[in-house]
Amino acid sequence: MSQDMSQFHMGWNYPANILTGVGRIRELPEACQALGMKAPLLITDPGLANLPMVRDIVLACHDSGLGIAVFSEIKGNPTGKNVLDGMAAFRDGGHDGVIAFGGGSGLDAAKAVALMANQREGLSLWSLEDVGDNWKNADGDAIAPIVAVPTTAGTGSEVGRASVITDEVEHVKRIIFHPGMVPATVILDPELTAGLPPTITAATGMDALSHCLEAWCSPLYHPMAEGIAVEGMRRVCHYLPRAYADGSDLEARMNMLVASSMGATAFQRGLGAMHALAHPLGALYDAHHGTLNAILMPYVLRANEQAIGEQMVRLGRYLDLRQPGTATVIDWVLEMRQRLAIPHTLAELKMDTQQADKVGQMAVADPSSGTNPIAFDAGQYRDIFVAAVEGRL
Repeated sequence: MSQDMSQFHMGWNYPANILTGVGRIRELPEACQALGMKAPLLITDPGLANLPMVRDIVLACHDSGLGIAVFSEIKGNPTGKNVLDGMAAFRDGGHDGVIAFGGGSGLDAAKAVALMANQREGLSLWSLEDVGDNWKNADGDAIAPIVAVPTTAGTGSEVGRASVITDEVEHVKRIIFHPGMVPATVILDPELTAGLPPTITAATGMDALSHCLEAWCSPLYHPMAEGIAVEGMRRVCHYLPRAYADGSDLEARMNMLVASSMGATAFQRGLGAMHALAHPLGALYDAHHGTLNAILMPYVLRANEQAIGEQMVRLGRYLDLRQPGTATVIDWVLEMRQRLAIPHTLAELKMDTQQADKVGQMAVADPSSGTNPIAFDAGQYRDIFVAAVEGRL
């Protein structure tokens, strides 16, 4: 029987220049100068802005002759207003590049500022939402150069071509996309993550797992992404419990940073129902994205069970699980969550089912739903959400 060759008609991209290892943050001024920056704007979140690590970075950049400034007016789920304020700071300060520093919120906001700050007058951030060819509305040559420095191991935004920004008027998260948003240089220094508390280590680590897992289950043709995804999951399996138990374990921290970048590289193959639900829930309830994905994970795997049997057997073999299959992988996820003190239900995040219909409608409209192994309708997304609130696997 002849094979349908149309499935192979794809385009692939790969991430940027990545510097890995303990102490590599000291190379930040040189990395900025290599990209032609003379006055970078360091964009981060308020919790990091006054920490010694940021003060040390600013001092090192000053000593290297860079006219650096800091912008940190960013929420945990960054908003359109945060981006507009960052653009104003970029323009008013005469900046020529961006240092994206922090967790997913800081990185996403920074990339959006770099994308928008030099665009033509009147271009709306929302006109670059990841729908069709919207990205072509922007001038790629106008995007400011970016050096990205993650301080959590989860989102992988440092190698991503998109930012998730909350539209505070419509109360919805929008994925802003442009292929030129990928930072030119990434610094993965495990010492910057050593001070993360266990709860954030757990939630961000499970976010990295969700990216790898959904990319692994995607129906799109991208063998390189498959390979990256499965190896990323192996690293999470081995190193996340170690990083959670001992935050100073730099080997574990390094490997989790790598797993995070691998997850965001792999999800060029697509995401799925975990993210299709996590995005609206984050917008409606202002909940932590990684925690949402961690809670939703087994419920989505169960809902996708009929379409992912082969992938779950292969994953189980790679992770050396006994009796590989969907049930075994779900048990592994549940065990991992228990070890990391991740809640089992959305009810533990103070959610109920009153907005279940709205959640279902928002989920089916989310771009991530397009690469779920099963094309769920709004009612099916509603049912997954209710199951996750009530704890019914």
